[in-house]
Amino acid sequence: DVQLVESGGTLVQAGGSLRLSCTASEPTFDDYYIAWFRQAPGKNREGVGCIGSGDEDTYYSGSVKGRFTISSDKSKTTVYLQMNNLQPEDTAIYYCAAERRREISDAAKMWTYDQLYDYWGQGTQVTVSS
Repeated sequence: DVQLVESGGTLVQAGGSLRLSCTASEPTFDDYYIAWFRQAPGKNREGVGCIGSGDEDTYYSGSVKGRFTISSDKSKTTVYLQMNNLQPEDTAIYYCAAERRREISDAAKMWTYDQLYDYWGQGTQVTVSS
């Protein structure tokens, strides 16, 4: 089973940028969707974005679209979440998650369903100060 480790979370001022990394224990991009979720205190976990086979298979929530970008490295073991123009409401624990593509029949509609993902990292804290 694939194992995921997030890193890069820290304290940043509003308007700043941060890049999170999700490193997998094996090459993932050919077989998995990799998604980023976040959970703020007292709130439900929400999907931030998801990447599949390429740019045409990448999805974002409305609250981050245009500010956050998901990308991957050529080794196919690390997915990045570039976050720009961060705001206090982006404060949360950020998690990456993975699921085999064959288990998600319509990623455009289903990628936000956290119950579909079997593999999760431990999370990394992002705090945005005003």
